[in-house]
Amino acid sequence: METKTMVPAQKRHPIFKWILVVGIMIVSNLFINYALDAFYPSPKFENYCPQEQIQKAITTETACVAKGGQWTENVYPKEVAPTAPTKAGMEIRGYCNENFTCQKNLESAQKVYDRNVFIVLIVAGTLLLIGGVFLTAAEAVALGFSFAGVLSLIIGTIRYWSSMDERLRVVVLGCALVALIWLGIKKFKNN
Repeated sequence: METKTMVPAQKRHPIFKWILVVGIMIVSNLFINYALDAFYPSPKFENYCPQEQIQKAITTETACVAKGGQWTENVYPKEVAPTAPTKAGMEIRGYCNENFTCQKNLESAQKVYDRNVFIVLIVAGTLLLIGGVFLTAAEAVALGFSFAGVLSLIIGTIRYWSSMDERLRVVVLGCALVALIWLGIKKFKNN
């Protein structure tokens, strides 16, 4: 009768667990952000300010405003002012920012887009955090989800921070603090 000897399982180095945690954290956020970009693309400049193949100089305030631009008068004294002769021999006395109106529309659309992405990233981050708390079968996966949730909250907040109302900033930071304290108590109270 043969006897089989049991070979003890080789214990993995703890660094492998942290590599998995960091991998889950990064890939989860890349997945969320690329999915957002694929299914909800950001506003593009060319959609709001289409460029014509032939650009003609706009030399009068009336033509500039009619095209949705912003006219800026030359502020130099006549003796020092750089002038550019036009076809009719007249000098241009100002500058037209042709993209003024369309740029404002693009900025408005970008703010709405950033707000919506913020909401999606906050919800995704919260779900990942909750998943990390309640997933007890694999510690590395739970930690990866928890860190991914925190990173998603950070990314979402940074993307929208400059457009966010100051009171909303306080609310977001307060909620994040409460969530992290709750997570710490829930996850680590017995350790």
